Amino acid sequence: MSVLTSREGLVGQLILDRPSKAHAYDADMLTALLAGAAALAAECAVVVLSSTGQRAFCGGADLQAMPAATPLDALDLRSQHVFTALARLPCVVIAAIQGPAVAGGCELALACDLRVVGPRASLSLPETSLGILPSAGGTTRLARLVGVSRAKALILGGDRIDAPTALASGLANRLAEDPLAEALAWAAAIAQRDRAAQRLAKAILDTEESAASLARERTAEAILYSRRPTR
Repeated sequence: MSVLTSREGLVGQLILDRPSKAHAYDADMLTALLAGAAALAAECAVVVLSSTGQRAFCGGADLQAMPAATPLDALDLRSQHVFTALARLPCVVIAAIQGPAVAGGCELALACDLRVVGPRASLSLPETSLGILPSAGGTTRLARLVGVSRAKALILGGDRIDAPTALASGLANRLAEDPLAEALAWAAAIAQRDRAAQRLAKAILDTEESAASLARERTAEAILYSRRPTR
């Protein structure tokens, strides 16, 4: 299995487990991520998203699958749909980021409500250097978290954000030597709060996320995919 799940009381864990690929996701992994998230959300007040090992949090999309992608794939972008479903879960989702979160891996972290980073964590969105853009929700969500200027520095300028900078900019909420342990402790505390109040508050806080903006991401990616040579 590329995604593992576990639950203790009202706290669930969703664990990326594809270490040989730096936890880069393919279609099967996205399906497992969606199913695991939905199953945990039905029982849990908080879900902690992490990955095994220390090499990376998530390396983004498996690039070996990328050449086969078409403009139609971009218009119905699976990763964006899965990450948006994660963002819209009624429970609180915390990302425990112990290593690099690159491209779609950064977008996965952005889809979570809260982020705890370790000292070796970093976040980057290098897509435009590859002739694509952050279309799994990153272009929409990043500016809401850190402001347009910082978002442009990551997406257009190619900045790579280390853990202290992520904390200072608001991209991360906490910095800890052991981000998973910190995230689980925070999750246990959050789980004691009133669940109905938490769900309603999250829904209100997320109302500004625009479906139109997410659709523009997919359309722009389709345009970029159309420039690729056919095989």
